[in-house]
Amino acid sequence: MNEQTKLELEAAAFRRLVSHLQDRTDVQNIDMMNLAGFCRNCLSKWYMAAAEEKGETMDYGQAREIVYGMSYDEWKSKYQLEATAEQKAAFEKSKPAHD
Repeated sequence: MNEQTKLELEAAAFRRLVSHLQDRTDVQNIDMMNLAGFCRNCLSKWYMAAAEEKGETMDYGQAREIVYGMSYDEWKSKYQLEATAEQKAAFEKSKPAHD
């Protein structure tokens, strides 16, 4: 596989992941962190860092809008639930594995 095709496939997979996360508003970030060690916010930070590596100016809010499909505040008010004591405990236990 040539590099351009690889890049295009990676970009398509990323777009699919972002679309999937935008559709799955029932999945809370804390659950993603506890199970996979990353969440929408992590993905936003990675996107922002990649943009900066390419010399593009982007702030965290802009990166979050790309990943969430709306402002973080809007997503939070519509979909984010209060974390349970169990979720918080699992997060603290798994914290050393988070980026």
